[in-house]
Amino acid sequence: MKNLLVIVLFIVFAVNAGISQCENWVGKKFEEDAKNAHSIYRQSLKIKDYKLAFEYWRQAYKLAPAADGKRDYHFWDGIKLYKMEYDKAVDPAVKKKYVDTIMMLYDAMADCYANKGIQLKGCNSDSCYNEKVGYVLGRKAYDMFYTYKMPYDQVYKTAKESLEKACKKAEYSVLIPFGFTLADLYKKGKVSKEEAREIIDKAQRIAEYNIKNDKTYGQYWDQSLKRMDLDLKDVEKDVFDCEFFKKKLRPLYDEKKDDSKTVKYVLVTLKQQGCPDDDPMVKEVDETWKIYAEEYNRKLTDSLEKANPALAGNRLSKEGKYHEAAAKYQEAIDQETDPDKKAQFLYALAAIQFAHLNQYSKARANALKAANLKKGWGKPYILIGDMYSKSAKSCGDAWNQRLAILAALDKYYHAKSIDPGVADQANKRISKFSGSKPKQEDGFMRGYKEGQVISTGCWIGEKVKLRFSK
Repeated sequence: MKNLLVIVLFIVFAVNAGISQCENWVGKKFEEDAKNAHSIYRQSLKIKDYKLAFEYWRQAYKLAPAADGKRDYHFWDGIKLYKMEYDKAVDPAVKKKYVDTIMMLYDAMADCYANKGIQLKGCNSDSCYNEKVGYVLGRKAYDMFYTYKMPYDQVYKTAKESLEKACKKAEYSVLIPFGFTLADLYKKGKVSKEEAREIIDKAQRIAEYNIKNDKTYGQYWDQSLKRMDLDLKDVEKDVFDCEFFKKKLRPLYDEKKDDSKTVKYVLVTLKQQGCPDDDPMVKEVDETWKIYAEEYNRKLTDSLEKANPALAGNRLSKEGKYHEAAAKYQEAIDQETDPDKKAQFLYALAAIQFAHLNQYSKARANALKAANLKKGWGKPYILIGDMYSKSAKSCGDAWNQRLAILAALDKYYHAKSIDPGVADQANKRISKFSGSKPKQEDGFMRGYKEGQVISTGCWIGEKVKLRFSK
């Protein structure tokens, strides 16, 4: 094991030495040796003789990290070989040294591109070299995050630099490591609001560009952006303002305005981010949501009313559709088994029949059914009393009209006698109609005495004990 560590340390030293030089073999006295080592290890890789490949790769890399100055094979192949060694190693110290070496190979390659030690064909500006540096760092960040589970601050720093360097040429695979680690570090106070705002905005613009323009990997950019946005959801809400979210959510709204959940999400998010109610986009989305809300409420109402016809009866009554309301209450009565609920439905039906359909006899019959189902309930008798007092004028001459009032008063007295809860209602009515009892002289003229029981006649058909007004 000690010998293995010595070998690993030697390799790390050799890689470090290479980083500082980014040497190539062109015109050098060791050119032939470097080319031979390069050729042998490349061929060995093809035939999967990794032991031989590793031996000659070390020679090639030590002599000329940048090969002929036009390719980056020595870096990528070295990373591949060390990953294989890492997978085979058991000792944590050895595995760590392999990881360190892999990271240094990534950095050496990035430095070579940054310093133009590896020439890019057709590149005449710094931008294409920066893009290549960003690409390399993106691959490094991916390995740091997924393969080697390295500290988040290191992953974030690398992913951030990758996006800044590569810009539109970045790879979609860097988005998730970037978003996850940024969210973690921001919540811990290790990334400022200003930095988070700037780099998130940049990452999202890069992703949106590639979703539209990358024909090969556009769908992967889209998936990665959605996952990144999910990881950054809480961060975004803290660091961005209304205008950011309007810009961010506009494409989503335009694409999926026919989806109620999306419309609601956009509206709620805009309002949570401080967008005022009179903002043009908020008003637009709100109008769309109202359509869905009305439709949703209608469907919910239909569902509830189907299960409970009394709800439909109540709604129809409020809408002035009294015949339809009565039919729904009758439906509710027919299917209800609970006595108290059935009594309530009967009372509601009786109230509609009395107040709006002029079906007095049916209304009284249903009110009495309600009273019989719910003992000690005075409201049905108040309702019957109101039927009598209202219809009194249609019950013949003044004498017969006053007899109808006696029948009404009897119902009011009975209501408060069995139900103290309606006493106030009953007393108000008693006070109002007590002066409308029959007159004594009219009774004497007809041969009736006070206390005598007589019939009211009319549709009421009640027997009342005669009392005279004073």
